[in-house]
Amino acid sequence: QVQLVESGGGLVQPGGSLRLSCAASGFTFSRYDMSWYRQVPGKQRELVAVITSGGITNYVVSVKGRFTISRDYAENTVYLHMSSLKPEDTAVYYCQAQLGLVNYWGPGTQVTVSS
Repeated sequence: QVQLVESGGGLVQPGGSLRLSCAASGFTFSRYDMSWYRQVPGKQRELVAVITSGGITNYVVSVKGRFTISRDYAENTVYLHMSSLKPEDTAVYYCQAQLGLVNYWGPGTQVTVSS
Protein backbone atom coordinates (compact mmCIF):
# COMPACT_ATOMS: atom_id res chain seq x y z
CA GLN A 1 0.00 0.00 0.00
CA VAL A 2 1.02 3.61 -0.49
CA GLN A 3 2.97 5.03 2.44
CA LEU A 4 4.45 8.46 2.96
CA VAL A 5 6.49 9.11 6.10
CA GLU A 6 7.85 12.55 6.91
CA SER A 7 10.78 13.28 9.20
CA GLY A 8 13.14 16.10 10.07
CA GLY A 9 10.84 18.55 11.81
CA GLY A 10 11.69 20.27 15.05
CA LEU A 11 12.30 23.54 16.85
CA VAL A 12 14.56 26.06 15.14
CA GLN A 13 15.39 29.71 15.76
CA PRO A 14 14.36 32.41 13.29
CA GLY A 15 16.87 32.53 10.45
CA GLY A 16 17.77 28.89 10.89
CA SER A 17 17.46 25.92 8.55
CA LEU A 18 15.84 22.50 8.52
CA ARG A 19 15.62 19.70 5.99
CA LEU A 20 12.44 17.65 5.86
CA SER A 21 12.38 14.20 4.29
CA CYS A 22 9.49 12.13 2.99
CA ALA A 23 10.10 8.44 2.37
CA ALA A 24 7.65 7.04 -0.18
CA SER A 25 6.72 3.41 -0.82
CA GLY A 26 4.01 1.32 -2.41
CA PHE A 27 3.96 3.04 -5.80
CA THR A 28 6.27 3.88 -8.70
CA PHE A 29 7.81 7.01 -7.22
CA SER A 30 9.43 8.22 -10.44
CA ARG A 31 6.11 8.50 -12.26
CA TYR A 32 4.36 10.96 -9.96
CA ASP A 33 4.58 14.57 -8.89
CA MET A 34 5.27 15.07 -5.19
CA SER A 35 4.30 18.00 -3.01
CA TRP A 36 4.82 19.52 0.40
CA TYR A 37 1.92 21.20 2.18
CA ARG A 38 1.68 22.86 5.57
CA GLN A 39 -1.12 23.60 7.98
CA VAL A 40 -1.59 25.67 11.11
CA PRO A 41 -4.52 25.17 13.47
CA GLY A 42 -7.67 26.84 12.24
CA LYS A 43 -6.39 27.38 8.70
CA GLN A 44 -6.60 25.48 5.45
CA ARG A 45 -3.76 23.25 4.38
CA GLU A 46 -1.48 25.28 2.10
CA LEU A 47 0.56 24.03 -0.85
CA VAL A 48 4.20 24.98 -0.26
CA ALA A 49 6.15 23.34 -3.07
CA VAL A 50 5.75 20.77 -5.81
CA ILE A 51 8.23 18.78 -7.86
CA THR A 52 7.08 17.02 -10.99
CA SER A 53 8.06 13.52 -12.02
CA GLY A 54 10.62 15.15 -14.31
CA GLY A 55 12.07 17.37 -11.61
CA ILE A 56 10.42 20.69 -12.40
CA THR A 57 9.75 22.69 -9.25
CA ASN A 58 7.33 25.36 -8.18
CA TYR A 59 6.79 27.23 -4.92
CA VAL A 60 4.27 29.38 -3.14
CA VAL A 61 5.41 32.99 -3.25
CA SER A 62 6.01 33.21 0.50
CA VAL A 63 8.79 30.59 0.42
CA LYS A 64 10.45 31.32 -2.93
CA GLY A 65 14.16 31.84 -2.53
CA ARG A 66 14.13 30.26 0.94
CA PHE A 67 12.84 26.71 0.40
CA THR A 68 14.08 24.09 -2.06
CA ILE A 69 12.22 20.91 -2.97
CA SER A 70 14.17 18.00 -4.42
CA ARG A 71 13.79 14.27 -4.93
CA ASP A 72 16.03 11.23 -4.90
CA TYR A 73 14.74 8.65 -7.36
CA ALA A 74 17.07 5.94 -6.04
CA GLU A 75 15.88 6.40 -2.46
CA ASN A 76 12.20 7.16 -3.28
CA THR A 77 12.49 10.23 -1.11
CA VAL A 78 11.44 13.83 -1.51
CA TYR A 79 13.08 16.60 0.49
CA LEU A 80 12.22 20.12 1.52
CA HIS A 81 15.23 22.18 2.49
CA MET A 82 14.10 25.26 4.40
CA SER A 83 16.37 28.18 5.16
CA SER A 84 15.95 31.71 6.54
CA LEU A 85 13.04 30.36 8.53
CA LYS A 86 10.50 32.76 9.96
CA PRO A 87 8.01 32.35 12.82
CA GLU A 88 5.23 32.34 10.24
CA ASP A 89 6.69 29.14 8.77
CA THR A 90 5.59 27.34 11.94
CA ALA A 91 3.18 24.57 10.91
CA VAL A 92 2.73 20.87 10.49
CA TYR A 93 4.33 19.93 7.17
CA TYR A 94 2.81 17.14 5.09
CA CYS A 95 4.10 15.20 2.13
CA GLN A 96 1.54 14.48 -0.59
CA ALA A 97 1.31 12.30 -3.66
CA GLN A 98 -1.60 12.36 -6.07
CA LEU A 99 -2.03 9.04 -7.81
CA GLY A 100 -4.79 9.45 -10.34
CA LEU A 101 -7.82 10.79 -8.48
CA VAL A 102 -6.56 9.78 -5.03
CA ASN A 103 -4.46 11.97 -2.76
CA TYR A 104 -2.16 10.29 -0.30
CA TRP A 105 -0.75 12.05 2.75
CA GLY A 106 1.86 11.36 5.35
CA PRO A 107 1.11 11.88 9.05
CA GLY A 108 3.02 15.17 9.06
CA THR A 109 5.98 16.61 10.93
CA GLN A 110 5.88 19.66 13.18
CA VAL A 111 8.13 22.63 12.41
CA THR A 112 8.32 25.34 15.04
CA VAL A 113 10.28 28.53 14.41
CA SER A 114 10.77 30.41 17.64
CA SER A 115 13.46 32.08 19.71
